[in-house]
Amino acid sequence: MKKKYKKQKKYAPDPKFNDPFVTRFVNHLMKNGKKNLAYRIFYNAMNKIDEIKNKEKKSSLDIWKEGLKNVTPYVEVKSRRMGGANIQIPISISSKNRVTKAMKLLIKCSILRKEKSMSNKLAFEIWEAFQGQGESVKRKDNIHKMAEANKAFSHFRF
Repeated sequence: MKKKYKKQKKYAPDPKFNDPFVTRFVNHLMKNGKKNLAYRIFYNAMNKIDEIKNKEKKSSLDIWKEGLKNVTPYVEVKSRRMGGANIQIPISISSKNRVTKAMKLLIKCSILRKEKSMSNKLAFEIWEAFQGQGESVKRKDNIHKMAEANKAFSHFRF
């Protein structure tokens, strides 16, 4: 029997930037169904990025997209039990899942920061991701190093 594929979700554009990509990020940022709060956090973070950027000519939305691109992992490792040992097998990630993993990684690392409010945490994490620094970029590099170290097991695909 042929496998049924999940329908692709359509996201409505957000009110300020008119971008469905922003809505997708806000949905990952949202907790307990409080979407207006998530939008407020995101928009305050974008305003904070506008204040932070010095001589950067890009808009805050472009900085956010560039930061997401810097955080996006291309491979991941999955555990598989082979002969009494767990082996980490590197697997490439589909383009849709890459973006989701990047968004969740950026949000998770911004939560762990020491700033006062969530919008400040998110703004500084996005800014550091844009510059190629920060915890989220380190985690992405760590994922890639794990996949590179276990490249010998790549023929054990699922």
